[in-house]
Amino acid sequence: MPTLRSMRAAAPRQWAAWLLFAAAMFSLSPQPVRAETEASERQQAGLLLDRIQAAARHENYEGVFVFQHGNFVQSSRIAHYSTHTDGEFESVESLDGQPRKLLRHDDDLYTFVPDRHICVVEKRLNKDSFPALISESGAQVLSVYDPKLLGADRVAGLDAQVIELDPKDAFRFAYKLWADAKSGLLLRVQTLDTSGQVLAQVAFTQVRVGVPAQKAGIAAGMRASSGWTLVRPPVSPVDMQAQGWRMAPDVPGFHQIRELRRLMAARDPNAAPIPVDQAVFSDGLSTISVFVEPAEGNSRKEGAGSTGATHVLVTRYRDYWITVLGEVPQATLQRFASAIEYKATK
Repeated sequence: MPTLRSMRAAAPRQWAAWLLFAAAMFSLSPQPVRAETEASERQQAGLLLDRIQAAARHENYEGVFVFQHGNFVQSSRIAHYSTHTDGEFESVESLDGQPRKLLRHDDDLYTFVPDRHICVVEKRLNKDSFPALISESGAQVLSVYDPKLLGADRVAGLDAQVIELDPKDAFRFAYKLWADAKSGLLLRVQTLDTSGQVLAQVAFTQVRVGVPAQKAGIAAGMRASSGWTLVRPPVSPVDMQAQGWRMAPDVPGFHQIRELRRLMAARDPNAAPIPVDQAVFSDGLSTISVFVEPAEGNSRKEGAGSTGATHVLVTRYRDYWITVLGEVPQATLQRFASAIEYKATK
């Protein structure tokens, strides 16, 4: 039979063993729970991103939003209507500075510039303008961003669901999004630097969702272009790789989504237009454009700059000027520029 002394001696050892066992169980048990929670949060975030994009296309809404980028601030009035039979109709009118109105039916875009009395007619290329946001699925965006669901808030009088998207590397900025809790429409988006400071922001100051589709005024406005000087910018697809260009930056997540050629007017009115080729890359949320133009007869200067979240880099490569532009850190543009190679085709 154990004595009282032996029991007292054994008690600390048993208690220590129990503490070790409990500590081991505590350290092991949260891991599956944490992994399950993270997977659930990623799934919810992916669905929310898809919902945001769908709402921008399919909801009927009217409102005023403010775009702030560095020291630049501009407000615009937007009306968007979606129909099952006739597609999307949209009007965006600037409320500050020089008057300008954009009227759109699906991808047909008319931009009226009253002070010059011109109307620019073209096909819409960028389909991620506010309140649209992404060019890929939510799941693809989350391959390079980690989501945080931040709960509820209010924007422009509407209940909103808040999510933050933190980059998995240093090649892109973070984003914070507010989506209408009922419709999923994006109400506010902020671009954040590594310290959490706001670099750029777009937000509704007033908005109504679920309004009747008043498409007739937009359709009539697009037809009423007689008397305006119609300008159709020469834009065509181009195969830059076939011309000898290779752009393969070692930046995760970014892939090329389109290549275009524009003819820009030369300084000398008697000279031929200058061909400017543009390659656009996206990670689903951030976009980078690479412009290539001949250096001959084109006075440019090398350098780098930024406004808000947008950075630009201009560099000379052989007989060409290369301009890299995007809402990403300057180091990302440097990485893109250093990966550009050219080999003349036969």
